[in-house]
Amino acid sequence: MATVSIGDLTYPLDATQVDVPVRLDRATPNTVHVRVKTANGSGANYAISGTHFQGLDKFIVFRPGDPLVQTVTIKILKTKEGGHFKLSFPEAPMGANPGTSTAILTSIAGASPSTPINTGFRAPRTFHPTGTLSYDMNPATVRWSDKGGPGVLSTSFTHGRTQPANGENGLYLDNVLHPGAEAPFSTKDGKLVLHSQALATPINYGGVGYYYGAAMLSGRNTPETQLTYGQYEWVATMPTRRGSWPALWLIGVRGWPPEIDVYEGFGQNASWDFERDISANIHGGPVNQRSFTRSMWVDATSAYGISNIASAAHRYALDIQSDYITWFVDGIETYQARNPFSEPFYPVMNVAVKTSGAFTDGSGDMSISSFRVWRNR
Repeated sequence: MATVSIGDLTYPLDATQVDVPVRLDRATPNTVHVRVKTANGSGANYAISGTHFQGLDKFIVFRPGDPLVQTVTIKILKTKEGGHFKLSFPEAPMGANPGTSTAILTSIAGASPSTPINTGFRAPRTFHPTGTLSYDMNPATVRWSDKGGPGVLSTSFTHGRTQPANGENGLYLDNVLHPGAEAPFSTKDGKLVLHSQALATPINYGGVGYYYGAAMLSGRNTPETQLTYGQYEWVATMPTRRGSWPALWLIGVRGWPPEIDVYEGFGQNASWDFERDISANIHGGPVNQRSFTRSMWVDATSAYGISNIASAAHRYALDIQSDYITWFVDGIETYQARNPFSEPFYPVMNVAVKTSGAFTDGSGDMSISSFRVWRNR
């Protein structure tokens, strides 16, 4: 990965703005999100937000192929000789290593004015399918079974119905195999609902008692959902329940890894904000041996103006091409990474459970109104 840094800067007493360079040390193979935030200076003669400068808290984005330097513009309201304030990364950059993360900005008589750098940057892509439509899910007629098959999604993983290696403690249920539980899959208001739950009566599986029910549908045996290059798009509303772990993701047909996470919601993490946060990842390496990961977790409201992630339906899409993998929410590009894979994938949509609590707050459901697959190859 690239390393991202900022540095100290002086600006003249007649300045109305200061343009602070943010630098990558090398070309990036993936999108980099950098949150930058101003703060009052410290010690003698410090500058004050709202008096000497206009406070700033925003994300800047480097995409693959962008120039290695871009500037953050801060409005200057009033200057004084030696007045200084800070610009820093309040959290680690996502997609890059952190270098120097704090800059001191000082007004000095005779200092050279700063120059904004705002050309040469690629605009975010918008989502447009380019492949041939090979699967179009109808929530009213979608079919599922334990193993799945052509036209039928599977309710189990290739290795069974649990994932304890992930720390999950939910049993992936099936309507037919587990009739005593609340239905893990149903159609309501024209949407396919994946329902996670606290079980009224524990279910024994593999000699272990499970107190929570998870839900998962995959295309592992559904060839029309599988592709090497092409596009996936879900229209879905996400859970809001603490301890739920919803995801839309892909697994290599030959086995895991590779894995591409289109959306992942970390309800088991107290810092996860269901309404603002999005996450995307790729995992690669030999089968059963992950050797690398590229990850993104970003506040989509601040970075892209996308809000109400869990309380409203959104479009989650992925474009896989031979050079890059590109992620979209509501048609807006939110992440891109070089594609290290050249093998077919199948889709997974699931709500995992990772909790020891009551698991009754909010909603544990993922509601899907549309799922389509376009295949280039």
